[in-house]
Amino acid sequence: METRKDQIVRESRYLRSFQLKADEIAHLIVNTDLPWADINIRIGRLRAEAERLFPLKLDLFDMIYARRFKRLWAQWHGDRNA
Repeated sequence: METRKDQIVRESRYLRSFQLKADEIAHLIVNTDLPWADINIRIGRLRAEAERLFPLKLDLFDMIYARRFKRLWAQWHGDRNA
């Protein structure tokens, strides 16, 4: 049986992994010339993972991460294809 401490450790691992993937997308936006279509595919995969891991908090993904990625794209690439 999983203890509360085990649950916290597991959830912390999920959050760290999720944040690393979000940071990778931000890095790709800022430091590469990858087209928005490819970035958007990665965002969709991260959103699907958010839905799987945190189904009750999917609206937070849209409010925080989706907006962050679009803002970064606009800042670094202008309005090109976003």
